[in-house]
Amino acid sequence: MGRIIITGGTILTMNDQGDVHFGGHVVLSGDRIESVGAGAYQGPASDDDRVIRAEGMVVMPGIVDLHYHTAIGKGFSDHLPLWEYLDTCWYPLIRNLDAEAAYWAAAGSYLESIKAGVTTVNDMYRRLPDLGRAAVDIGIRAVLSNDVALDEHDLDTLQDNKDAYDAVHGAGNGRVEVYVGIEWLPLASPELLRDARLLADELDTGIHIHLNESLTEVEDSMKRFGMRPTEVAYDAGLLGRNCIAAHCVWLSDREIALMRETGTQISHNPSSNAKLGNGIARLPEMLNAGINVGLGHDAAECNNSRDPFEVMKFASLMHRASRVDASLQQAPDVVRMATRNGAAALGHETGELTTGKKADVILVDTHNTMFLPLAPEDPAHLYSHLVFSANGSAVHTSIIDGEVVMEDRRLLTLDEDEILKNANEAFLRTRARVVGQG
Repeated sequence: MGRIIITGGTILTMNDQGDVHFGGHVVLSGDRIESVGAGAYQGPASDDDRVIRAEGMVVMPGIVDLHYHTAIGKGFSDHLPLWEYLDTCWYPLIRNLDAEAAYWAAAGSYLESIKAGVTTVNDMYRRLPDLGRAAVDIGIRAVLSNDVALDEHDLDTLQDNKDAYDAVHGAGNGRVEVYVGIEWLPLASPELLRDARLLADELDTGIHIHLNESLTEVEDSMKRFGMRPTEVAYDAGLLGRNCIAAHCVWLSDREIALMRETGTQISHNPSSNAKLGNGIARLPEMLNAGINVGLGHDAAECNNSRDPFEVMKFASLMHRASRVDASLQQAPDVVRMATRNGAAALGHETGELTTGKKADVILVDTHNTMFLPLAPEDPAHLYSHLVFSANGSAVHTSIIDGEVVMEDRRLLTLDEDEILKNANEAFLRTRARVVGQG
């Protein structure tokens, strides 16, 4: 099989030096980046090589959605705060999933993400073998974890998570991984957190958990355990380099210090936090503490969009507004959060266009008014448009693990119409079960 030679585009490397090559090239060989450089590709080519002309395109690393839930429906219970929303919308739907519903919900979710430039999802949901099938079939890179809670909450157990690991970890030539997932502390206990850490260490895998998402969660933790959620997780040994803590809106100074001490990764999900009325995370303090922070959309059912460009814009504007400080979250830093930081959090060799890294690459088309005007060879102007002006509809091509998954906005792996039809039918079938139980 030949190489993929991308030439003539603006290469946004996101490497250590922050190199941007105008009219540069990227060469992909198998699932790896063979070379990156300035100027059009001048090296040898064989008849098997495929050349992608990228004039007018931004060639950049694929985006990592660091906190993600497959979602079967959206647009319901928009008026409710988090806890009520979970009880009236989220939990009833995911408790009534069947295997096909989970597959098509995942396929629909991953379709929207791929078309918006996401190449990796860190997806906490249920029925992981079915999600794994969808990830393999559609071609996305997926880290999957179960919705583990105490038995009385009728979600998933640690045994479910272990079974899922045994069933799908490593599928898709390693594109699919399985982490241990904890829903959130109101449905858990210190003992469950300790057991989750033991299982993750036994499997040599990571952990994905919601922490300090809402004030009600903090209040519940103080009432039940006499400690804040992150303090409980720390005492249970859950935190660490391979732990992704989602949201972290209501972290105290001590909890930020615990995150830093343990090297825990944080997913910042500003648009979901805003929609649910959960508040604004202390992102500047997290970053100043040296914590690695990536970006996530959360779920389409509590965000209504999986577009990572929207998340990037929120990740800058919310903090500037709340702190009355336009110097915060500059565009290049936000793009780095969406690419390199997310990849680092998952321990992946993605997130930058550097020789030897994984071949997860997207091409963003600048031939539209989102990028008008565009000063030639001006990196600052380009970064500004990516964060403050663009949306996912500008993504032209997505390459994941060296395979072209979408080209000219057309998915090449599954039939889009079939996904839309079956995902919608899955929602109607699942909703009918929920209504029938009401």
